Formats: sequence, structure tokens, C-alpha cells
Amino acid sequence: MEKAVNEGECREVRDDADGVWSGSWVAERLGVELAGDGRLTGLLGLALRRNPKRAHLLVSNVLGKHVPQSPSVVYGYGVELGRRVRDLLGDDEARRAVVLGYAETATGLGHSVADGLGLAPYLHSTRRPVAGVTPAGGFEESHSHATSHLLLPEDPALFTGDGPLVLVDDEFSTGNTVLNTVRDLHARYPRRRYVVVALVDMRSAADAGRLADFAEEIGARVDLVAAASGTVRLPEGVLQKGQELVARYASESAAEGSSAGAGPSWPVAQFPAPLEGAADTPPSGARGTARPAPTGPHPDDDGTAPHTTRIDLHWPADLPDGARHGFTPAHRARLEAALPAMAARIAEALPHNARRVHILGFEELMYAPLRLARELERATDIEVRYSTTTRSPVLAVDDPGYAIRTRLAFPAHDDPADGPGERYAYNVAGAGFDAVVAVVDSAADTPALHAPDGLLSRLAAHTPRVLLAVIPSYAPERPSMLPEPLRGPAFSSYAPEEVGWLLQDLSDVTLEAPTEEREEAIQSGGAHYAESLPVEYQPTEQYQELFHAALKESAARIAQAVGVVTETVLAERPPRPVLVSLARAGTPVGILMRRWARHRHGLDLPHYAVSIVRGRGIDANALRWLARHHDPRDVVFVDGWTGKGAITRELAQALKEFEKSDGITGFDPEIAVLADPGSCVRTYGTREDFLIPSACLNSTVSGLISRTVLRADLVGPDDFHGAKFYRELAGTDVSVAFLDAVSARFPEVADAACAQAKELLATDRSPTWEGWAAVERISEEYAIHDVNLVKPGVGETTRVMLRRVPWKVLARAGAGSDLDHVRLLAEQRGVPVEEVDGLPYTCVGLIHPKYTRGATGADGKAVSV
Repeated sequence: MEKAVNEGECREVRDDADGVWSGSWVAERLGVELAGDGRLTGLLGLALRRNPKRAHLLVSNVLGKHVPQSPSVVYGYGVELGRRVRDLLGDDEARRAVVLGYAETATGLGHSVADGLGLAPYLHSTRRPVAGVTPAGGFEESHSHATSHLLLPEDPALFTGDGPLVLVDDEFSTGNTVLNTVRDLHARYPRRRYVVVALVDMRSAADAGRLADFAEEIGARVDLVAAASGTVRLPEGVLQKGQELVARYASESAAEGSSAGAGPSWPVAQFPAPLEGAADTPPSGARGTARPAPTGPHPDDDGTAPHTTRIDLHWPADLPDGARHGFTPAHRARLEAALPAMAARIAEALPHNARRVHILGFEELMYAPLRLARELERATDIEVRYSTTTRSPVLAVDDPGYAIRTRLAFPAHDDPADGPGERYAYNVAGAGFDAVVAVVDSAADTPALHAPDGLLSRLAAHTPRVLLAVIPSYAPERPSMLPEPLRGPAFSSYAPEEVGWLLQDLSDVTLEAPTEEREEAIQSGGAHYAESLPVEYQPTEQYQELFHAALKESAARIAQAVGVVTETVLAERPPRPVLVSLARAGTPVGILMRRWARHRHGLDLPHYAVSIVRGRGIDANALRWLARHHDPRDVVFVDGWTGKGAITRELAQALKEFEKSDGITGFDPEIAVLADPGSCVRTYGTREDFLIPSACLNSTVSGLISRTVLRADLVGPDDFHGAKFYRELAGTDVSVAFLDAVSARFPEVADAACAQAKELLATDRSPTWEGWAAVERISEEYAIHDVNLVKPGVGETTRVMLRRVPWKVLARAGAGSDLDHVRLLAEQRGVPVEEVDGLPYTCVGLIHPKYTRGATGADGKAVSV
């Protein structure tokens, strides 16, 4: 028989049947007062908790967390608030909104608000990390006993729109949690409007002013919708008095002894009869006749725990159990269609004479149990109550004027990320329920749940029948799995712990083309430079001698620059950064920084190499791999040097596009470099333009790895960019020799490097981009009219000589041995070297601006190979 229950009606919640407010016990002893809306004492009671930040606890009578309540009342309050939000926004804005609820107490309330809003997707924060799901954000709830919240949407684009964000919590006390959330999300996904929803607004005037000031600061509108409002008046010293009161009652309880799994320090009271009190507003409709509880085994018992019956709900396949990863209007429609049959299965499993039944949800899993309870209430004549288990430790006192009358304690049974601990169910023991239906997700259906001291056994001591309904834990579909990083000696001549290459091995593919053909194709637009490789330059004996002489002369100078940039990173970035070098020039520098961190601080930092391609951006699959294995906020990008800053700009733009496409945030676009002669970055070892010997050669000083390759026929949408491992050049490889020569000088430069880093940290290191201005000037002065053909600095000039078709080299007047190798290469290739006064770089290489069309493949783009 179905009962008529108005889901949108927020029924008045009365005080205890004897007229006693369930907050009077605390109010009398601590002097705490609720002032404001006359409905507050019906909506809220008071209790005490062991928390160093706040002694009192506002206990909601309509939330369905600590106090068993009619599910129609719980759901009705949320739906009504959602309807008010829809009226406030209008249908157009409501369709563009996203609703966000807070774990754990407001997950069900937020979902109910989303139902009332009707048109918006819903997500709640969580304290349960999920493997393979990258957080879209997070924030701290400062007053909570478990402060950290994660946002784990399955669809990363959930927050990327600019529609209103509706934030739902059970109470709005100081506003700190909302401010922390909006601050975090607004920095990542700015929007024009926020709506804060709460059952009760208990802010002080000062706190209300803070929210208004914050809204003005970020340039957004913030509205507030609440069922009731007021303030909590706290006398002087209330925190200490509350803690003393908790300690005294806990001590008395321990001395007297307690039952029902209360533990040694928290009392458990038992009601002498079924409780009809502040939380209970009986639903309309007839009630069944009470009969003695059945005895003996139930025919459906499966032996998992004493007196426990397992119910198969036939939960719809792939329907989320909640909104930990998002819940859409389409999900809502599927749930509505399935609810009647699932509630019928619960009714069939109940004892035939059950008159009073409790549906007990599980921590963050509040909404699904609430909807099942409400459907059972609507479809039967059973008196149904609903609440959930919780992490929050609260003192229980068996007094009508106290909101938490009884407490059941049991071990956590979902393998929580923060380790084992006690969990609680309040006001269930002694409440006279003929049956309790525990509803958990499958992640929580563990041996600990069924253990002798577990939740099911604790419940069995207080009700004749315990039933268990398990909802499948929803796991978002994981994207295609990317391979693990390549490592030496299978790929590169570096030791495997020095670097992991987030690349695919294209060693067996012929990619090299004659330099002149490549240049013609690149400049004509027939091919991108990353679609082929230059033929590896084989240094002459004279050139190799120059390299070794340069290394001997500059090793200490490079070591000091390595120390400076590493110390700067460790001071300003995460305490254990993840080094991600831009292959391939950045890779030797990343290894040296890793060695410095180990030498100086004993840190073993992860280090990876990824591909970035001018005009194509950074390898998005490499970013996805990093985000799945590390916090993006810990990643520090590393390169060898800056020229005109093109890669710096490329990285910043690529990360913006990646955030939009994948919704993964946290990657910092700032690059740490060994040398910043172009003044393009804040984090550097030096801004001098001097010879870095690793720029003198190609693969033979970079682990025998080629420059990276990005070509559509070789690199698919789910692949890393490619590169080759030139194993055949092992006889001329100096990669490790270069690293060892520099790191051997660490001890002698350590003090100077640390002192220099300290000085830099105290100065303004803002980029001036003077290098870019110089490049534009040179491009026009020499009638090149293309900044991409102007390569400033010793390192970039060397690259021109080794890989491109050089036109001429501009050298600063008086430049010394730093340019010996450039002069030799210029002589070998017949390239003139012009000395220029006032050049901001030691040298600048100019690529030949003359070209002819050709050297393209059959598709008109790829270089013939």
C-alpha cells in the first residue's frame, strides 16, 4: 500500500515528546545558546565531542546522519532547498549549474538539493582516494576531525564550464570550508556565480562579512540559501569546559563499565523503550501491529554474521552508488525507475511482523540508502527511520535533553586510506527497531564488517534482525593504459634510476633525412621539424678534443649552476619534487639536479623525460601518465637553457589547453633551467650565456637518445611521442662521462651554490624577456622576418650548426673560448662568423632564410626518408 508523502514538504520537526529540547543538557552545563530563527531548536540539538578545535556539536534532526529520522523528512528538506536554488537561478542558469556536496555529512543532502534543482549534475567531495582517478581539486575543512577533501569527477570537464557552482553543506558555521573550496576551485575554474546552500546558517556577523568581502575580491556573486538561520553564542572558556566535561563523563562511564561495543572511554546509554523524540516525526498512514520478535534462524540467513540476512537489490549495472565521481540527471532517471523494485526486495526480506525498521547508511554513502528508505516508507505501512554511520567521535549521554543518546562503536571496514580506526552509529541502540538494514558499498563489504566486533554484530545485539544490502562500488572507466617509462640500458646509456623516458622506442624506424632536404621541407611548410631527424653529426677528433677541454674548464661552473637551480627548486617548490625534463637537452640537467638533491640532502627524487614540440605542445599522454602516478602539483619541468623563450611559452600554452581538454590541473608551467640568458624564467642556475658542454654534441652526450619525433603515422592518439636509441654510437658516447665530471665538483662548489641560491631567493627574479626583444630586433635588422630562424645563445647556435642549414653566426665582440667549438663548426661548414658589439648573447645562430620547395613525401607533408 503506497502512502502519500510530499517530497518537497519540509515538515516542522518538534522537540522531544516531553517538551525537552535535545540541546538543553549542553546548554545548561556550558552556557551555549542558539539565537535567531525560532525553528532552530526543532532542527538542531547539541552534543559534545572530543575535538581540540570545537567542543560542541550541532546535531541536525533532519540531516539523517546522527539522528534517525523519517526519510521523507530528510529528503524533503534537501529537495525544497534545491527548488529554492532553481527559483533563484532560473531554469537557464540551473541547466548550466554544478552542485557540489561536502563529505561526509552532506553527501546525501547535496544529492537531494541536486534532485530539487532537477537539471544539474552532482558531485560530492570524498576522503576516499580512488586508484586511477586524478583529483580535479581539493580543500581543507579546518574544524573537522578529518580535514582533507578530494574532488574525483569521472568527467574532468565537470568543473570547466562557467555556470553557477552550488555548494551544499549541512551547516554554515564560520564559512571557512566554503571559502577554502571556492578559493581552490576559482583559481582553477573561475566562474561568475556561486550559491551556498545549508540547512542552517549559523555564522556570526563577522563571518558573514568575510564571505561578502571574499566575493568582492574574486569578482563573483555569492548567494546563500538556508532553511533557518541564527548564531551560536559561546561563553568564555567553553572549549576547555567542554573538554573537561567530556573527560569526566567518559571516565565515569569507563569506571562503571559499558556495553554494546562502546570501547573503554565513551559511554553507551540504552533507552528503556522505543524512542519517540526530537528526531521522530512519524509519517502519515496506518501502522502495523507490534508482535514479538521472531526467534530462530531466518530462512534467508547466509551465515556471514549472526542474525544477518543478505539482500540482493539487483542494483542497475553501471549506475553509480553515489556522486563520488559525479551523478547526472540521466543517472537520476535510471535510479528513479529502479527504486520501487529494490525497495520491494527489502520489504520481502524483512520479518513478516516488522513494525519499526531502520535503514542505516554508511559514511559517505548517504543518498542511495536514503532513497531506498524513502521508497520503503512510501510503499509499506512500516515506520521507517534512516541515519548513517560516521567517523565523528561524539560523547553519548542518556538524557532526553541531549542529542546523542546511544553510541555503537566498531572498527572501520572499508580499508580507509588514513588507516584503521573506530566508526560509530548513534541513537540506534535501544531505539526499539524490529530490524536494521545496513546498506554499504562493495568496498566496505569486508571481513571486518562481519567480524565478531564488527558493525553487523554490534547491531545484532540491539535488534532481532539485521539485514545487509551491498551496492556495487562504482569505478570510473580507466582510460587506455599507457606503458611504463623506458629505462637504460634497454633504452639510453643512462642508469635506469637516473631517468625514465616517457617515450616510445622508434629505433627500428628510418627517420633521418639529409639536412638540406629537411630544411627545405620545414621552411616550405611541407613538413614539421619533428617529423624527421637530422643525420647524427659525427664529431671529428679535433672537435672531440674541444669538447673535453671545454668540459674540464667549465665543470665546476656548471656544478655550481646545478646547485643553485636545485636549491631554488627545493626552497620554492614541493618538498619532494618530481623532476620532469624536456627531452633531450633538459635530460642531462635533470639527472644532475637529481644527483645534487641526493648528494646535498639525501633525497631520491623521481625523474622523467618527456617530449615537447614547438607548435605542437607537450606530450599529453605523458602528462596523463604523470598525473596518474604523481600529484601534478609536485612536478617541476626542467630544461637545459633558454634562448628566446619559445619553449617556455609553448609549455604554458600547452598546459592551458591540456587543462581544458582533460580537466587535470596542478601542473606548473614554470621551467627550471640551468642557464637563462634570455631572462625568460624565474628559476635558473645562472643568467650568463656560456658554453654548456652538453650542447656541443647530439645524442652522444644525451644518453644516445635522438631528438623526439611526432609523426601521425608513427605516433597514435594513445601513444607517447617517439625517439631513437642509437646503440651503434656507444663507442663515442660521453653521456655518463659528462655527468660524472660535473657531479664530481659538487663538494667544492656546494657552499657557494647554497649562498648564491639564498641571495637569488631574496631578489626579484621576474623575467624581463630581453632575449625575445633582441631576437625580434635581429630578425628585422637582417631581413629574416621570422623569429623561428633566429637561435640565440651558445646552446641554440650549436644546434643550428649541427642540425639545420646555418646562414651566419653573430658573435659578441671579444667572446673567448666559449665559442671555440662554434668557430670550428662554422669553419667546417663554411659559415661566416660576424662579431657584433652590444649583443645580449655570447652568440646567435641564424638559419638560412633561403629555401626551395620540395623534399616532401607522398602525402605532401612528411620528409622523404
